[in-house]
Amino acid sequence: MSDLGFQDACLDVRDEPDGILRVALRGDLTDDRARAVIGVLRRAAESGRDVLVLADVRHTGSIPASARKVSAEEMRTARVDAVAIVGASFSQRVVVTLLAKGVHILTGQLYPQQFFHTEGEARAWLLAQRGALRARRRPAV
Repeated sequence: MSDLGFQDACLDVRDEPDGILRVALRGDLTDDRARAVIGVLRRAAESGRDVLVLADVRHTGSIPASARKVSAEEMRTARVDAVAIVGASFSQRVVVTLLAKGVHILTGQLYPQQFFHTEGEARAWLLAQRGALRARRRPAV
């Protein structure tokens, strides 16, 4: 993906060389930022690739109810294969876990999600998830 399709000084979404989408947010998650991130995830899925997300939330502020609602609604039309979250506080872990459960209830979509202290641990786990995805997709011989 060469053009990720958004610009926001507080939101950084990068398509890393190893195929991981790295998302970092400085400040609060607004409705527009939630839509932008999920739009990138949707385009990644539509391209046929694995959607592996490394979310760096070390500098993320609040996640207001409206942004949580937008996220849950937008995730109805997006596919995510795995999410690794780095640097989440206790309250962020609670919100993200509840959001993932809400998405599962609304869409039936369940994806692996883990919290990590370091980006290296998160990246290694995501690459292992990609290996497992690809192994499941191989035709049985």
